[in-house]
Amino acid sequence: MSPAASDRSAVHLILGDEELLVERAVQASLAAARRADPAVDLTRLKASEATAPYLLELISPTLFSEGRVVVLEAAQSVSEDIAKAILDYAKAPSDGVVLVVQHTNSGGTKAGKALPAALRKAGADVTECAKITKPAEREAFVKAEVRRAGGKIDGAAVTALIDAVGSDLRELAMASSQLVADTGGTVTEEAVRRYHRGKAEVNGFAVAEKVVSGDRAAALESLRWAFQIGVPHVLIADAIADAVRTIARVSAAGRGNPYSMAGELGMPPWKIRRAQSQARGWSREGLAESMAIVARLNADVKGAAADPAYALERAALEIADARSSR
Repeated sequence: MSPAASDRSAVHLILGDEELLVERAVQASLAAARRADPAVDLTRLKASEATAPYLLELISPTLFSEGRVVVLEAAQSVSEDIAKAILDYAKAPSDGVVLVVQHTNSGGTKAGKALPAALRKAGADVTECAKITKPAEREAFVKAEVRRAGGKIDGAAVTALIDAVGSDLRELAMASSQLVADTGGTVTEEAVRRYHRGKAEVNGFAVAEKVVSGDRAAALESLRWAFQIGVPHVLIADAIADAVRTIARVSAAGRGNPYSMAGELGMPPWKIRRAQSQARGWSREGLAESMAIVARLNADVKGAAADPAYALERAALEIADARSSR
């Protein structure tokens, strides 16, 4: 395959720091590569920890032409020699090797700041993942999520959903997906209200609530029901990780007025209030242990584990145990 034929599929530039959108873009690259070769391996490395020789080794063709997706994270921090290696690869990529470059599009080294423009010029695929901060953008995101799940939603329902869930994109994505499943495709304001009165079926958020409460039986029951109705493994893992991290951050900040703490923590007051309640059952050691567990789980559900469902069940029980062993 000539470089001209493979450039746009061999190098992907992901610009921005909206975590959910960034991870989706990475997973889309991996899925595309695995459609061509199901045995493709995924390798992630941070630009600040990488060396040019190691990166070159990863993106060079292998003796048996094994497929590979290499994700270079935080590429705004690249050194000059790594930036050169990336651009050289963009001009002459290897068959079966996809290089995904994640870049926040702000800050970083001199070489890192110049990298996006150079990769665009070299013909890399570009996916924009800028932070969603404006109300209109958040509304558009919810509408897109509902369409993505195969449903439709009216304006009143969009407003009700954002009012109920808040601004966190992962929670909005989970709620949108679950509402489409619950309603058969047409999401109305009444359906949103019913869902958030606790009458809708389980989602990743509900699973996370049971896990961080330390109730092993309830956590497993809700988790298995989520599997049954098709909640994606990645969304469940994200919800559990977000719950653990939120409790850890709020616990470290100490007691206080949620409205006063919202600006400092970058969270809506309702989320802080909920985490304050949950934090009463946790020790510092239990939270530290759980942070390590969700970090491992993140890799497991994104390809590291042979069975992501088993990985989720194991992590749920370990986190429940970490809480109860305080």
